[in-house]
This record gives sequence, structure tokens and C-alpha cells, in this order.
Amino acid sequence: MTLPKIGITTNYENESQNVTHYYVEAIWQAGGLPIIVPMLQDKEAMQAFSELLDGLVITGGPGLTKGLIGELPEDIDPVDEVRDRADNLIFDTMQDRPVLGICYGMQFINAQAGGTIYADVASQQAGTIEHSPKRGGNDHEVILDTNSRLYDIFESETLIVNTHHIQAIAEVGTNFNVVGRGSDGVIEAIESLDGRMIGVQFHPERMIEKTLPLFQDFVNRCKRHH
Repeated sequence: MTLPKIGITTNYENESQNVTHYYVEAIWQAGGLPIIVPMLQDKEAMQAFSELLDGLVITGGPGLTKGLIGELPEDIDPVDEVRDRADNLIFDTMQDRPVLGICYGMQFINAQAGGTIYADVASQQAGTIEHSPKRGGNDHEVILDTNSRLYDIFESETLIVNTHHIQAIAEVGTNFNVVGRGSDGVIEAIESLDGRMIGVQFHPERMIEKTLPLFQDFVNRCKRHH
């Protein structure tokens, strides 16, 4: 039996692509074949590569700049133009296949749909708890919409999740619903109206003992395109 092939995007630092192994392991444990997406800068080349894939994971990363409200704080770097172009190219080729956005990845797909993002949610949204570990943030509760795929996946209205972000969605993009919020109101999960794309602000790949069902659901949806 051939496994659905899942593309995983990477960071770009010091002229090197890199990605934490958690993403690879999560996709493999969920029954998919992880494939690292090369940071091709040519549209035709990326189109040719994308024909290998049945789905895409857009991973966490640095500071998103598209749809940005305010200026990035000193403790987060803006996304490198090499990653930015590669992410845009691969995303544009996946318009008929499932996409899972994680942290930066959720913010990215929201921005592609015309949504906006706070540069520093802690200073821009009143009542926000700290969401960055390096600023003292800890695990916290997320409340899920009972009319959402995430609720169906986890069979629970609440999740305790990790937190690794400074930015956060301000306005949700066109054809997306907010389906999860922290107790402080910060947007923690979105879903496209057609069910093809899911974005989560937390890092499920780092808490796989609790979140494997999310990756299994994603891989199963990718099988339909296999």
C-alpha cells in the first residue's frame, strides 16, 4: 500500500533549510509519508514538485509580514524572502488538496485569505495572557466551537495546549471561520468553509500524545486525493 505524500515546509536560516523532526514524526505516526518541500523559487519548478503531494503542512516560523498590524517587536525576526516566496509558490499549487497550518502556518493561510495579524498580540489586544515561553508564557486552555471539525476530532470543547507565539490573528480571512479561542480571546484555530484547510496557533506536533487524532484526520483527508 502506498502512503499519502505530505509536504512539510521549512525555515530558512543562514542559507540553510531546517525543520524540527517533530513534524516529520507526527506525519509518519499518522500514516503519511513526510516529504520536505524544497525552497524552489521558480513557479514552474514548484508546480512540478507539488504534483508529488497529496497534502501540505505549513510549519511554524518567524514573523509574518503580510497583513501585519503594527511593527514586529525586537524579539521576533521577519520571515526571510526566500521562505516567503517558496511558501507562496507551494501554497498556490495546493488549491485542491488539504492544508494544515501550524502557528506561523495558520497565520500564513489566514493572510492569504485577506486576514490580518497583530505584530505583538500581548501589547495590541487587551487582556491577552502571555503566549511566548521566552516571555513567560505557559500551557493554556483553548475553547473549541462545537460546530467544527476540530471539536469532532477531539470530541471535547476544551484543549490544554502549548504556546509559542508573539503574533496572533486579528481579523479572520475570507471563507474561514474562527473555531478555537484561548480563554483570553486570542484566536487559536481556524477552518476554511469548505473544510479543506485547518489552522492551529499552538504546536500539535510537540504534544503528539494528545494531538495525534488531528494529524490522523489530516492524513486521512489527504488519502482522498491520493
